[in-house]
Amino acid sequence: MDTMIASKKNVVEQIDFLPLQGTDYVEFYVGNAKQAAHFYKTAFGFQSLAYAGPETGVKDKVSYAIRQHKLTFVLTTPLKKDNAIAEHINKHGDGIKVLALRVDDAYLAWHQTTNRGAISYMRPEVLHDEDGEVAISGIQIYGDTVHLFIERKNYNGAFMPGYAEWKTEYNPISTGLKYVDHCVGNVGWNQMNKWVKFYEDVMGFRNILSFDDEDISTEYSALMSKVMSSGNGYVKFPINEPAKGKKKSQVEEYLDFYNGEGVQHVALSTDNIIETVSILKNRGVEFLKVPSTYYNGLIDRVGKIDEYLEPLKELGILVDRDDEGYLLQIFTKPVEDRPTLFFEIIQRKGAKSFGKGNFKALFEAIEREQGLRGNL
Repeated sequence: MDTMIASKKNVVEQIDFLPLQGTDYVEFYVGNAKQAAHFYKTAFGFQSLAYAGPETGVKDKVSYAIRQHKLTFVLTTPLKKDNAIAEHINKHGDGIKVLALRVDDAYLAWHQTTNRGAISYMRPEVLHDEDGEVAISGIQIYGDTVHLFIERKNYNGAFMPGYAEWKTEYNPISTGLKYVDHCVGNVGWNQMNKWVKFYEDVMGFRNILSFDDEDISTEYSALMSKVMSSGNGYVKFPINEPAKGKKKSQVEEYLDFYNGEGVQHVALSTDNIIETVSILKNRGVEFLKVPSTYYNGLIDRVGKIDEYLEPLKELGILVDRDDEGYLLQIFTKPVEDRPTLFFEIIQRKGAKSFGKGNFKALFEAIEREQGLRGNL
């Protein structure tokens, strides 16, 4: 089956009942939030934003909020063993718990989604401090992951109530990362269509792109994927599931080591991928490398591009084109000891797609790393 792109003629015009303003933040549950915050500052160019912990009245955890342009990460660690955060880390290792989405009305977002079948994670509540108020609600999604709906139009503080502004002398310069382009979830066997239907029915998303096991396969492994987009197009969530192959796919490896479904990678946007990746590599971020033969005939495959070929080849940056333009992308190796979470760095030059032309080279590179780990 060929890749399918949703036809505008087949999309029924309807009111977007869940207008999302974008990704508000991504929260990680980690074993040591102080060290994790330092890593993302040092390696990825984030800067100190806000802190919550015993000094701010929070007794069971600490959280460090860091920011780069419109990109906000929160790193959270439990202070005691008997709580849900500690259980999450024990089961999954360090990983993403929260994909927080900014909305104009957190109560309405919760009401609309739970009425459509979502399981509530957090009933709407309003947090106050001297800088105003933030309304929050939330629903459960695949695995132990959740969406929080964040309404902050009446807040002027650094991050949100419960946090104090976190000022440090050490704030490395930005690496040029701008915002979350998309977040990819890995789900279990035969679960992709279930979660596609969830995003369609519960959140009003559309399936804008589908890849089957012929699109995403190598000699040894395969997976299937569908890309879900919010009504206004501001938020995109590709969903992957394993497909039958000769050996273990990257999704199967993830599910084994994460002990369930979860966020596989976050794609971070930049306006200059050559500069961003050069800085990231100099700061110790490790990237997957494709064979140099990938670049033979690249211009013939993708057409004219603005960038010189040699720095792309030197850095291992991939290029693909669709009907609206082209994109450049590269993927880090897993950033945890478990082969689970990684990041994509992406620059779009008009393209709305996700790099189908790079799938074979990319997944062969992933398989080489799996082989080294003994997990292929």
